[in-house]
Formats: sequence, structure tokens, C-alpha cells
Amino acid sequence: MTTRPEPHEVWMGALAPVADGGLRAPRIGIGGISIEASTFSPHISDDQAFTVRTGADLLAYYPFLDEGRELRAAATWVPLTHGRAFPGGPVAPETYRTMRDAIVAGIRDSGPFDGFFFDIHGAMSVIGMDDAEGDLATAIRDALGSDTLVSTAMDLHGNVSRRLLDAVDLITCYRMAPHEDWLNTKERAVFNLLTRLRGAHGADAVARRPYKAWLQVPVLLPGEKTSTRLEPAKGIYEQVPEIEELPGVVDAALWVGYAWADEPRCQAAVVVTGDDPDLIRTEAERLARRYWDARDDFAFVGPVATLDEALDRALEPDAARPYVISDSGDNPTAGGAGDVSWTLGRLLQRADLRDPALTVAAASIFDPVAVQTAVAAGVGAQVTVEVGGHVDAGPSGPVTLTGEVFSVTDGDPDAGTQVVIRSGAVHAIITTRRKPFHHLNDFRMLGLEPTEIDVLIVKIGYLEPELYELAEDWTLALTPGGVDQDLLRLGHHRLAPGVFPFDTSAHEPELLAVVTRRGEDARA
Repeated sequence: MTTRPEPHEVWMGALAPVADGGLRAPRIGIGGISIEASTFSPHISDDQAFTVRTGADLLAYYPFLDEGRELRAAATWVPLTHGRAFPGGPVAPETYRTMRDAIVAGIRDSGPFDGFFFDIHGAMSVIGMDDAEGDLATAIRDALGSDTLVSTAMDLHGNVSRRLLDAVDLITCYRMAPHEDWLNTKERAVFNLLTRLRGAHGADAVARRPYKAWLQVPVLLPGEKTSTRLEPAKGIYEQVPEIEELPGVVDAALWVGYAWADEPRCQAAVVVTGDDPDLIRTEAERLARRYWDARDDFAFVGPVATLDEALDRALEPDAARPYVISDSGDNPTAGGAGDVSWTLGRLLQRADLRDPALTVAAASIFDPVAVQTAVAAGVGAQVTVEVGGHVDAGPSGPVTLTGEVFSVTDGDPDAGTQVVIRSGAVHAIITTRRKPFHHLNDFRMLGLEPTEIDVLIVKIGYLEPELYELAEDWTLALTPGGVDQDLLRLGHHRLAPGVFPFDTSAHEPELLAVVTRRGEDARA
């Protein structure tokens, strides 16, 4: 029996030869907007939040399209505009419109296109809108016209509305959380696009479109409860590539949805694409049913506790070190503002953390004014600063921190200048701009050796691979913030009726797929 490789190890094989009637050198445009945006975060994602790539810079973002690669040679690539931002709060309307209009203008100026690679996240919230990706996809489709084949790559924490589905032809998402297969997913979307364009039906704009079996599953859970490292998500997601391999199927995808936006589209979804309508309907409904039936079985990816309980565990004399604590409520990689200072305040209040013999590192709070004060004072100086709580005041507002400037580090492309201020055992990491701390070198550049830290507190949910390997033990702390893991205390009130766990009064859902092909009437 052949052992199936891990999804992050699977890169698409060679393209099949161009079939009679297929397109030998299709023109393919590239564009999209990618951000995960919490509607519960007061942070606003404006122009400064986005890195906008165009032309050669955009093409270079995809290593599978490098010179010499088969996919690069298989088409004439026309990279237009792509905006990508670190997760945060909702997008300013004018920022969204500027990027959307640039993509549309590029299509009209550089078209026509045989295909389009639509690269999005799926959890973009724009102030005043309920379905930003649906709006973007519709605008792009209107500009492209009906004949262009559109292939979409998404994060599994995105949302798939009917409006988005109807504007695209091929759609897929990650199969791993953490997202070790993010780049593989984008390549798969491009591979599938080229395969359809090069096939025997490539010259027929209708025949090249696969059928899509779509249904939403009324379940909305945080990523920290649906990690593919653990059951039941592990077993459910292992079925996805098995479905993809069935004759008559092009792709299969399962979205968890984005739990920190209060929009009607937010829930899990399944899409199976292919040329056998009955088969893809059956497989989509089967996958959706398995996900629904497992809804009560999803559990947090690690031990869960309050912050004080987590610290008590970590500070026990026989605790395994380094001990990592996820400060999950203000996790910037899920959309948290990144400046909630509640956890830092709790650390500073603990008498058992006043002993400088311990090393407790807390990453991080962005606060350019506090950084400026520490830089002006210099390494070794005593400073008092009001830290955090300026964007998301949360339950604490700014916290007063008095301590020694431990280090000052310039030049980080994401964080800007970074300072560490030590107060007793607590080493507070403060940055000029928002930054995730996922890698060991993120700490080493600040003069902190992560393997020698007793307790490492990071604004994160499930641990990214390097932190996962570092931790001798860890706890997911249920802390407050814009991406609070305790979803029921956030106050969702605009979700569709019957979404679990917010509404448990509804009857069992039918879970019947809509099977459609763009340009044809849906078949329930």
C-alpha cells in the first residue's frame, strides 16, 4: 500500500499534454485581496496595512511561477494587482475600493483573458459590507466577461457565500491548520486552471467550466478548535484529497469559516467541483454531514485555562521549561489589534514574577510612543511608560510599566524598532508596528534566547511549528480581545439562524448541496 504524503509535501505533478482543442498558450491574469479581519477589533486596516504588489513583483510572489518552472511556461501570465495585509480589524471602505478598482482597471486595460487566478483569503470584512469577497468577485467577473475561467485559492478560515461561488469556476482552500500547505494550495488552484484550459474542452468556454456542488454547514468554530493536527478535523480533512482523486472530480474543499466576524455568510462550507454532477453532490453532502455530526467533538488544540491558571501551572517548581502560554484573545494573526495590555497588567501584578532570577517573556504589544521613550532613555536606563490599550482598550486600557530597558533593536521590516523592558522576571516586548512572534529568531534578535526562557507568553492561538517544537509544555489561555476564543461572550447577533454553537434551538439541517455551473440554473 502506498503511503500518502503529507499535504504540505504534495506539489502538483507535471501537466498533461495539451489536448486537441485545448489552449496552448492561454493568457491568465492574476489579482486579489487577502486579509483576515475581525469585526470585533477596533483596529482599522487602511492603506498602510496593505502590501500591494503589481507586475513583476506580484509574479515573483509565487515561486511555482518562477522562470524555468513548467507552470510559468504553460501560459502568458499577466500579473495585475494584489493587496495583502496582516490580519487585523475591518478594512476601510476607501482602501478596499482603491484596490478593487485597480484590479478591475487592470483587467479592462490588459484583457481579454482566457483564465484568471483569483487569490484571496475569504475573511475580509469591509466596513459597511456583509460580503466583501462576493463584491470583489462580482466586480472582477463583470470586468472579465463570461468566457474567462476563474480559479480561486483561499484560506480554510474563509467564508464561501453563494455570491462568491457564482462568480468563480474553480475554488479550493488549505487542508492544513496550521497552514503549512498555503503555497501548495495556490499552486493547486493554478494547476487546476491550466488543466481545464489545456484539456479537450479548453476551446469551449462553457464546457471548460466544471460543475460545483456547494453547501454551507451551520457550524462556526475557532481555528483553535479545528486544528488538523487533532481529531475530528484530522480525519475529516484526510478525506478531502481522497474525494479529489475520484474519477469525475476536479477538487474538493472544506472551509471552517471565520469565527470573529459577525456576518451572515460566516459558517463552514463545502465545495466539490467536477464533471460528474451526481458524484460531486454525493461527496459534498457526505463531507458536510460528517462535519456537522462532529460539531460537539471539536476541542481546543491544547490544554485550556485562564491566564492565572496557566501561569500557576507554568511556575510550578517541576514544570517543564520552556513553558509556552498562548495569549489568544489578542492574537494579531487572527485579527486582534495587537495592543491589548490586559495580560501584561496581570503579569506585573503577580508577586511571584518580581524575582529577576526567572525569565518570563511577553510578546508583544505595539506602541510607538512607548518604544520612542525607551529608545530615548537607552539600554540600561529605568523608564516608566504607559503601554498598549490605545487601539483596543479592552478590559484594561494602557498599563503602567516601570523597568529597565533591556534591549533596543532596529530594522525589523514588520515591527520597526523593538524594545524589551524588564520588570522583575517580566520581559515585555514592545514594537513600533504590529508583528506576530512565530519564529525563534524573533526573540533571539532581541537578546532573548527562547530555549532558556522559563515562560514564553505569545499572542497566538495554536502554536506555529517552531513554537510547537520549542514548548516542553504549553497552555492556551482564554484571554480577552477582539479574537476571544470564548465566542459566546463576543456578542454575535447577525449570523444566519441555526449556526452552532450560537443557536442550538434549530432543527437538524437538511445539508443538501446546490449543484451548478456558472451560466446555468442551479439544481438543488
